[in-house]
Amino acid sequence: MRITTVFGDITRQQVDAIGNAANSRMRGGGGVDGAIHRAGGPAVLEDCIRRFPDGLATGRAGSTTAGDLPARWVIHLVGPNWAAGQRDPELLASCYREALAVADELGVGTLALPAVSAGIYGWPLDDAARIAVRTVHTSGSAVEEVRFVLFSHDVYEVFEASVTQVVSDL
Repeated sequence: MRITTVFGDITRQQVDAIGNAANSRMRGGGGVDGAIHRAGGPAVLEDCIRRFPDGLATGRAGSTTAGDLPARWVIHLVGPNWAAGQRDPELLASCYREALAVADELGVGTLALPAVSAGIYGWPLDDAARIAVRTVHTSGSAVEEVRFVLFSHDVYEVFEASVTQVVSDL
């Protein structure tokens, strides 16, 4: 698997699936979640309601249509909320593992992922990047390329350094 970093807008990525940093209700929200729901249009929310009427637990992932996005699917990852006391790193790693398992079930070749939990949920950025990159790198997934797509220069730089470090360590 090739792991890359991109500074840009995840909703514009030409990939098979886009990862969404979702909340457990699966009904849209702010940040990446809101951007994906806006760009994907009402089909994304309708599919979330149909497929996940009770939402998803923290650490879980599930797929929906991508609606009007250039991807075919959205894989929603429910990351832990550090600011609310969800500080178990296993929960953060789990949402990435589950996203890759869903991607494998769908036959995804290329997957764009955001920095789950590193925004409004307050997970320390260096730790979030290390957990994300290490989990993806050691997943054993058949996905050919995982592209971490980061919207701010600071987050991009931390993820880029983490990719370099984790790949050289393993």
